[in-house]
Amino acid sequence: MDKQLDEKEIENQVYKNGDALTSFDDFREYLSGKVSLGKKLGMDEEQLANSAEKVADYLAHKEPPKNSEERLLQELWNVGTEEEQHKLAHMLVRLVQQS
Repeated sequence: MDKQLDEKEIENQVYKNGDALTSFDDFREYLSGKVSLGKKLGMDEEQLANSAEKVADYLAHKEPPKNSEERLLQELWNVGTEEEQHKLAHMLVRLVQQS
């Protein structure tokens, strides 16, 4: 599955019943569900990280952080190079796979 995520699709997924993800646990649960779905669809870690990158970029530029963990992720994302952002996306995928 190599479907490109567009900004509107990401925005629709970030909101749950009209409410933005408000806690870091919600964010982890959301990301974990998407990673599990991607794995079931045959996506490898690189494809999962690429998708996580798109979501992280959207959140960093369009959504204010709701807690200190999200603030830290946003700050790291914003100061990182493209390579560092890609590595952070890989780390986030692994983080939710281990929880």
